[in-house]
Amino acid sequence: MAFLCCNFLRNTRRFYFHINLIRHFQLCKRADFPLKKKKNLELLVCSHVNFPKFCATRQSFLVCGNVRTVCSRIGPVQTQWGNHFHTSTPMRALPAPLIWMVLKPLQKLLAILLGRSLRKWWVALPENRRQLMHEWIRRRRWHLATGAGVTLVIVALLLLTHLDESPVTGRVRLLVFSREKYMELAALTSEAHLEEFAERLLPVTDPLHQMVEQSVQLLAQRNKDIPEVSEVPWSVHVVDSPQINAFVLPNGKVFVFTGMLGAVADVDQLMIVLGHEMAHAILDHSAEQASLSHVVDLLSLILVTAIWALCPGDSLAVLGGWAKDKLTELMFNHPYSRKLEAEADKVGMHLAAKACADVRAGPVFWQQLEIVDKLTGNPTLPEWLSTHPSHRNRSSQMDRLIPQALELRETCACPALSPIDPRVIFSKTVHELLEKAKEQGVGGLEGTHKPQPISASAGPPVSQTVRASPSKVDQLNKDRVPAITSPLPAAAREGSQYVLQNTNQQGS
Repeated sequence: MAFLCCNFLRNTRRFYFHINLIRHFQLCKRADFPLKKKKNLELLVCSHVNFPKFCATRQSFLVCGNVRTVCSRIGPVQTQWGNHFHTSTPMRALPAPLIWMVLKPLQKLLAILLGRSLRKWWVALPENRRQLMHEWIRRRRWHLATGAGVTLVIVALLLLTHLDESPVTGRVRLLVFSREKYMELAALTSEAHLEEFAERLLPVTDPLHQMVEQSVQLLAQRNKDIPEVSEVPWSVHVVDSPQINAFVLPNGKVFVFTGMLGAVADVDQLMIVLGHEMAHAILDHSAEQASLSHVVDLLSLILVTAIWALCPGDSLAVLGGWAKDKLTELMFNHPYSRKLEAEADKVGMHLAAKACADVRAGPVFWQQLEIVDKLTGNPTLPEWLSTHPSHRNRSSQMDRLIPQALELRETCACPALSPIDPRVIFSKTVHELLEKAKEQGVGGLEGTHKPQPISASAGPPVSQTVRASPSKVDQLNKDRVPAITSPLPAAAREGSQYVLQNTNQQGS
């Protein structure tokens, strides 16, 4: 067997060797190079191609002029003696997740057509043929059950081979798409976003961009012990849009909207938001969620086929398919998405704590958003219908995480925090707003969550505490990481005045 394999490999190499020679001669003829006969010539694969070198001795063939090296590399090639010829450029393969997203609706359509064809075939069968089919299934029911069991075991083994451990939390999760594949998709996605926001991107000299850039670099510098953070080149893009949103792609592209900068009250809240989004990237949450969705969709194809095969009409089948999609969202997609959001909150708070941010500002941010939604009348869905936890639940969860985050912060040689807890100040602010609203007969805050005071210590006026002054921004950048960046310039101090707003200004 080994002898046969060796002969097969030798013959295969000779076959491709002659194919390359023929191709080389054709290229020489197209380029009008002179052809001449050479014997006993050694042929080497080009040194810049990662293929093993091999020689063909005592071979008689034609070569072009002074060309002594034939290279099988695709693309522009330079021969040993300086002559050039060009072949077609290589095509860039599409990332696997992108191919799956394109094929996803096609798979569902094929399942619908298969189920509908089975239903029509069954309806067209005579009664005696139906009885024979029932009898055949009854006699072979154990064989069919065994086949189904073996299929389930194979599927389970395939899923077990794709289990992966989360890089930071150590949680075991299903990961069908690798990080490398999603990096390719992230590159395409970032190019699309840059093209979409090209006219609305703030310049790098803008104070807002510099503020976000310093915060991201501070987070990356203080968390460089995590390989997923240190191996990624982080870059910032600030989009001039009132949308309250920010996201980070797996390749380190950070997109922050100015609406989000207007929603945060200080730099500490901004760093907690950025830490949350960076946690999504370093934990590969996008690949994890796509993997679960991919497996669920593949398994649901059986259910889609059964629905269209068993429902007596197309209208009932459409209704059954819609119900199946909603149940899948409520039972799998939404709960899993909320789980990933909660994990990103926890890891993001740890990232911000290591960057010496005041993590006590995290719950305040979500309470601010809750009040803004109440004042503006934005409709809020119940948590079980949403992909994100409610603002109130996120605030409560962060309150539970603060003691652990503060302990982590103390181990990172960070400066001492102010004895005034931002949560206490915010609680007093909300209480004053409620009292004024009752006196003036203004509604809209009745259902607002009232945080419990952490301590009875009184602090300075609210406008001086909730708002992050320019001097505070400078002091934070000086105290946290001396080697990271210089303080914000004077232009940034002026530009950040309208961003770092207090709660009263947001609600008005």
